Amino acid sequence: MPLRRLTLAAVAALAPALFAAPAVAAPMPLPLPYEHGDHLTVTVTDSGSFDGTYELYCHPAGGTHPRAKKACAQLDGQTRWGKDTFAPVSPDAMCTMIYGGDQKARVTGTWAGRPVDARFNRTNGCEIARWNKFSELLGDPGSTPKD
Repeated sequence: MPLRRLTLAAVAALAPALFAAPAVAAPMPLPLPYEHGDHLTVTVTDSGSFDGTYELYCHPAGGTHPRAKKACAQLDGQTRWGKDTFAPVSPDAMCTMIYGGDQKARVTGTWAGRPVDARFNRTNGCEIARWNKFSELLGDPGSTPKD
């Protein structure tokens, strides 16, 4: 008789666990807009009408940058595996001593899985060429933001 009581007690103790409703996992939250790696903050100064700080997201293009689609396309066209898209002008470069203006820019964020912290100016021929390479991102000197 004691064994039978022990068995019944064990079954009674396990019954709620055996017949309980299965646990349901909470649904995953929806991704936030632009939750990916291609995000840049662009600050342009002393350029005239393109001055300001802009957020640029790519894939898909968006953010507050006035030329988001064109800037993303330009950056995509310049991105090469294993190369720093935003590399500065080499200190050994021979540059023309031509002054392109007071424009300055800083680009920070992440592009193609790499951190970005790049500074731009137009103080000589090499820096002007580098600026022009990113014209959709930084704006052409004297241009309006929504060209």
